[in-house]
This record gives sequence, structure tokens and C-alpha cells, in this order.
Amino acid sequence: MIDEKDARILELLQKDGRMTNVDIARAVELTPSATLERVRKLEERGFIKGYTATLDPHALGLGLMAFIFVRVDDKNDTLGCAEQTAEEIAALPSVQELHHLAGEDCFLVKVRARDTDDLYRILKEEFGPFKAIRSTRTTIVLKTVKETQHLAVGEKGGGE
Repeated sequence: MIDEKDARILELLQKDGRMTNVDIARAVELTPSATLERVRKLEERGFIKGYTATLDPHALGLGLMAFIFVRVDDKNDTLGCAEQTAEEIAALPSVQELHHLAGEDCFLVKVRARDTDDLYRILKEEFGPFKAIRSTRTTIVLKTVKETQHLAVGEKGGGE
């Protein structure tokens, strides 16, 4: 899989995707050219999917987070949860995450909204037109204690 140097590079890039190659090289005790080669190989092998800025949803007026459990009724799908419906839901502008579930519900969807009126609009205008959606249950997040995309790399139980 990956060695300690690669794991350290991944950790550093998760913390700061804009970290310079020279700073990474210093931190992992390699030359900048060797470090750059390792980063390129990690990208090629799919360990690094991309680089992005993390935006503050509150600063953008999207302070309300909700999770919507979606039940789909599609008789043509053996699992009861249509893949086409999943793709269409995932394409909605308010949807940040969509997870296919085992159990009574088919999907768990994470959305961001301005407020409860905006959440109502999302449910009515974005989810409402889906003929395959049998029911939804919505849970509003009151306070987020931890939210991260950080993965444990090279730590016990993480990624190796």
C-alpha cells in the first residue's frame, strides 16, 4: 500500500492542501524532487482525489444542515432503491452527500439550507417532483460537534 513517508505526505496535504512542495519535503525529510514524485504517484494511484477549498456554510448563509432519509418505491429495481433516482437526487443543488443505505430507508441525504423556510422549499420543489420517492423523514442538526473529511492515514485501523 503506502509507506510512512507517503502516509505523512497525505496527512500534511489533508491539513493544508496548499502546502508547498518544499515545505512538505522538509517535513518528511526528502528532497523536493523526490517529494513531488511521491505526490504525483499518490495522485496517479488514486489516494489523492483532488484539491479543494473548504467553505464556511454559515458565512455563505447556509447555516441550516439537515439529513433526509428517503424511501423509494421502484418495482423495477431488485433492491427497491433506483440507481437512476439516486443519480437525480445527487444532482440537486442543495445536496451535499447522498448515501445508499441498507435497512428500511433507501438513501440518507445531507442538505444545506438558509433556514427552515428554505428547507421546506428544498423538500417541496427539489424532492417533491420525484415520482419514485415514497416518503422522507427529515432531521435538522441543532449543533455540529465534529465534521471532517480527514481520514486516519497510517494510524491504527486507518487505511493500511
